Amino acid sequence: MTGNDTAINKIKEQVRKNLNGGVSIVIIGASGDLAKKKTFPALFKLYQQKFFPEKTQIIGYARTEMDDEEYHKRVTMSIDTEKEEGVKDFLKICHYVSGQYDEDDSFKKLNDFVNDVEKKNGVKDDQKNRIFYLAVPAQVYVPVSERCKKFVYQDGAYNALIVEKPFGKDSDTYKQFAKDIYGTWDRNEVYLIDHYLGKELLKNMMNLRFANTFFEPMWNSKYIDNVQITLKEPFGCEGRGGYFDEYGAIRDVIQNHLLQVFNLIAMDRPKDASPEAVAEEKTKLLNAVKPIKLEDTLLGQYTRNGDKPAYQEDDTVEDGSLTSTFATVVLWIDNERWSNVPFIIKSGKAMDNYKCEARIQFKKLPGDLFKDTPRNELVINIEPDEAVYLKLNSKHPGYSDDNLVTDLDLTYKERYDNLKIPKAYEALIVDVMRGRHANFVGDDELQASWRVFTPLLHQIEKEKIKPEPYPHGTRGPEKLDEFVKKYGVERLSDEDYEWPSKDLDG
Repeated sequence: MTGNDTAINKIKEQVRKNLNGGVSIVIIGASGDLAKKKTFPALFKLYQQKFFPEKTQIIGYARTEMDDEEYHKRVTMSIDTEKEEGVKDFLKICHYVSGQYDEDDSFKKLNDFVNDVEKKNGVKDDQKNRIFYLAVPAQVYVPVSERCKKFVYQDGAYNALIVEKPFGKDSDTYKQFAKDIYGTWDRNEVYLIDHYLGKELLKNMMNLRFANTFFEPMWNSKYIDNVQITLKEPFGCEGRGGYFDEYGAIRDVIQNHLLQVFNLIAMDRPKDASPEAVAEEKTKLLNAVKPIKLEDTLLGQYTRNGDKPAYQEDDTVEDGSLTSTFATVVLWIDNERWSNVPFIIKSGKAMDNYKCEARIQFKKLPGDLFKDTPRNELVINIEPDEAVYLKLNSKHPGYSDDNLVTDLDLTYKERYDNLKIPKAYEALIVDVMRGRHANFVGDDELQASWRVFTPLLHQIEKEKIKPEPYPHGTRGPEKLDEFVKKYGVERLSDEDYEWPSKDLDG
């Protein structure tokens, strides 16, 4: 048995112990895209890997009326039913009932349905644990969560409420959200899910930083010039324009997903690895971040490029929309470790490729012995292919004395070819079943993060700041290189390097 097998068995035992052999997972919004594309595929993988207790039932709930056949089609829409094993057995534990999101009687009906399913499947009274997954629009979080607690909650059992982002749109709306949710549910029962915290490289960040002697001494402003955190997506907002137009690039991924990357890179070492200690350091860090200024911001919106439509050509987007589909913001931390180090966070739709990475660019060596020596960089590839590599300078092999850029490379698919890395939603649902909060977002952290972003967001909206145009499928606005250069960034992308090969001519 490998170390990974031992870890998996340990986690399965924790799930069984916490849930006493049974659980009903209620997916509210089961007919929506999130459930079809993310939630059900994750649940299926966990079923395949036998993470569920023996007496597990999955109940879908939404406003759409449909029979079991139609529901099962939606459950398997993102599952390869021809290649995957166990689909038929998985569907046997998947049930569906329709109802409204704001009617008491609908949730009484849901409770009766869950009770009936549990009874038919021999679920004992001490196994009636319930997990409620809210895959619904943000405007119905409160009425749904309140009615789940009032009518479907199981006293004396394990209950959990999973809520997807967005968590408010600014400081005031987040405070109201928190008041409503925590006014109904106990804090220990609420899991605010940011799926980036389930990604392998983010979960590895603390090990990378705090389990290696050589990183900590140089993890500061003396050695690091700038940090770039980037998420690029090659697709536009087609079909989601109505949602996106309300939130924009900053609220969509920067204030949440990419800020989690920032937190794990920049926070100080926690006193221990407990969720409480980590949350404390994240909050302390965010409280030291200065509110973002407009001058440290570049906004963009994609335009038509050939047959690729412009953002404003989406029928669901408001005419003349000033919503940014691209944004770069610069964060400054007012503490000793990171004084004068810019953290440049970039995100955009309809760009030239797909990637999410953190790029830590070190300062140039003083008195450069070799002319124009490139800077060292530590690059953490979060998606699509997990990797960590350190770019360093070395002598060209053979007779040449020239400098050559090479790397110390940990590419997961090459190093761990037999290891199946769980997707983010799989890992996080397992954490909920274990009752483990380590990879979820906390209230204090969210309050501190909104303090950083709210003044900027309000200024953009009040002054109607017009985003810079950029063609669909490109790197972003024309001003991007000039903008980041102000902060000392040298564009040392992989394309600019002449990577060493095995057949170098010595």
